[in-house]
Amino acid sequence: MADTTLSAEDVDSTPKLGRKRDHSRDPEILSATLDVLAEKGYEGMTVDMVATRARAGKATVYRRWPSKAELVIDAVACMKSSHPTDLPDTGSLRGDLVANIKTPAVKDGERKLRIMAGMVSLMSASPEFADAARAVIVEPRAAAIRTLIQRAIERGEVSTDVDVHLLAQVIPSMTAYKSLMLGHTVDRDYVITLVDDVLLPALGIGSH
Repeated sequence: MADTTLSAEDVDSTPKLGRKRDHSRDPEILSATLDVLAEKGYEGMTVDMVATRARAGKATVYRRWPSKAELVIDAVACMKSSHPTDLPDTGSLRGDLVANIKTPAVKDGERKLRIMAGMVSLMSASPEFADAARAVIVEPRAAAIRTLIQRAIERGEVSTDVDVHLLAQVIPSMTAYKSLMLGHTVDRDYVITLVDDVLLPALGIGSH
């Protein structure tokens, strides 16, 4: 279990009296935090690495976030959580699923998985943080697929007997396995293969 208490590495002893906090660099610092976290993991990450990546003064980071744990928690909390409100509607489930697979989104999904993998120790220490991280990183992908499947059910394309929540986890789970466990890149063609060869047959729709 990770120790999230303040340590010599996490805390800056520089006097702060009379210094006005400048939050204009926050987005760059938080983005750099996520990048370093994805590359090094929570245990391997240091605040110095983040400061270097963000081209920010070390004291600037420490004044804003007195510990590494607080910096990571803020960075994850500020990640944009997409909601399934603007999904494609092509008239068929396959068309919707394929249209929703955009290369930038696939790459962003991989990055989010690496970020989450890097936070395992911190998530073990804080169940509340683990829930928040899953809500931002994992849930949006499954929620989008659930919405598309539900639409297909309403169109009569898919049986009402299917387990929507279970099957919506198939593609996110398999992409996570390939990326995190096998260390292979997930691209658009791979996700389309999962749609055609795994998800659609499981939903009772013939192969394409």
